[in-house]
Amino acid sequence: MEVLLGITGKDFTIMASSKAAMRGATILKATDDKTRELNKQTLMAFSGEAGDTVQFAEYIQANIQLYSMRNDTHLGPPAVASFVRGELARSLRSRRPYTVNLLLGGFDSITEKPSLYWIDYLASCVPLPYAAHGYAQYYCLSILDKHHHPDIDLETGMKILRMCTDELRRRLPVDFKGIAVKIITRDGIREEEYTDDHVVRSA
Repeated sequence: MEVLLGITGKDFTIMASSKAAMRGATILKATDDKTRELNKQTLMAFSGEAGDTVQFAEYIQANIQLYSMRNDTHLGPPAVASFVRGELARSLRSRRPYTVNLLLGGFDSITEKPSLYWIDYLASCVPLPYAAHGYAQYYCLSILDKHHHPDIDLETGMKILRMCTDELRRRLPVDFKGIAVKIITRDGIREEEYTDDHVVRSA
């Protein structure tokens, strides 16, 4: 029942995640942060089993930071995605696989392009212009199919995101306590103040 959304544009990646931490039909926390900053320009959003998500996210975060310290360089989003996929594939073949679904967003300082990777618990890894995990994919992918194109600016990207959250708020039979939004550009990662209490209609 968690919501993860990712949208890329001309020079940015938007990552959005629901604030509700849930177990079954019970909301345990209304201010949950489902993201981890891996380096200056790469962010990972996660959903799945509560213990697996936090443990796996912290493990990946620590290893990416260790690599940066040892080699005095930051891995780009494609390299980070490859590492994450490899770790999930390794755990899948063990006795205790992680049940984690991920969106990995970033900005590649070499190619000067934003990137977004959809990764699931079976270690599938696909680069996409927009992506969703959880119930969000049932309601939002059609909106993204219709309105997204590679050269959208940030204002248009936020408008599309607002259309998605409006659809979720009206149709999802679960209170997901709103979403937290983070934006990745060539300047780094920043948190965007976001409220979804008013309806936005498409043109």
